[in-house]
Amino acid sequence: MQVCYDCPRRCAVDRPDQMGTQGKMGFCRMPLQPVIARAALHFGEEPCISGSRGSGTVFFSGCSLRCVFCQNEEISAKNKGEAVSVGRLREIYLELAEQGAHNINLVSPTHFVRAIAASLETPPPVPVVYNCGGYESVESLRLLEGKVQVYLPDLKYSDPQPALRYSGAADYVQVAHEAIDEMVRQTGPYRLDEQGMLVSGVLIRHLVLPGQVENTKGVIDWVADHFPPGTVLFSLMSQYVPCGRAANFPEINRPLRQKEYDTVEQYLFDKGIEDGFLQELSSADKGFIPAFDLTGVFPQQKA
Repeated sequence: MQVCYDCPRRCAVDRPDQMGTQGKMGFCRMPLQPVIARAALHFGEEPCISGSRGSGTVFFSGCSLRCVFCQNEEISAKNKGEAVSVGRLREIYLELAEQGAHNINLVSPTHFVRAIAASLETPPPVPVVYNCGGYESVESLRLLEGKVQVYLPDLKYSDPQPALRYSGAADYVQVAHEAIDEMVRQTGPYRLDEQGMLVSGVLIRHLVLPGQVENTKGVIDWVADHFPPGTVLFSLMSQYVPCGRAANFPEINRPLRQKEYDTVEQYLFDKGIEDGFLQELSSADKGFIPAFDLTGVFPQQKA
């Protein structure tokens, strides 16, 4: 057991090595050994991530945030998944690459950073994507330097009040800014290959929440004012649908309105951000949420 400071929660608990062994769970409710719920090709990411053959996604269970609208609540909060060894993780990377994956896409990996760093001691044959909520420890990110080629962080908030209300993290904004700066330091400006695939760099995602236009404008302001053109990619996402515990928060228990998205989309254009992606409002469909059915977790299973 090791005292855990891996995420910004800094729980300082002796996390158990495995489920059911001695130790105390921290905020993430997970042991040190990785727990995953799905490992399969995924086609729902940005074009420079999914490409034509799909992104090799590995969905980890547990989370260091408590987003009330989480679309993956089944695994982020309800602990669905199965434990795998570091050795099995390496095998999964190779299996996904053999299936044609453009990259290995590690989804919600924050609380397993030590095991992930160990699993990447031997580099996979395709780029590694670290797909996270943006709430990261700079010290932990440095364990991944040279092992992760693409960072895919959310930047959920520019205002501490919704960050506390909807994700239980009043310090989210400062923490995410520092984490993204570290990611950019590691990778440098983004780089696309001849097929338009992102092979290195940072792609910042922001999901527009109902009634939170000003929060989104603040996120756009920071990205536009903080990074020179050509440094990062930015993805403005409209796929919000009420999930998780959103029913307990009436102001966000509804779809995004077209007027809201049109407003923030125009604001993005006015700020001059040209490197990135937009979504149609029709993307808001629960059908894009994958089945967390343990596909690809064990050797005998194929995606």
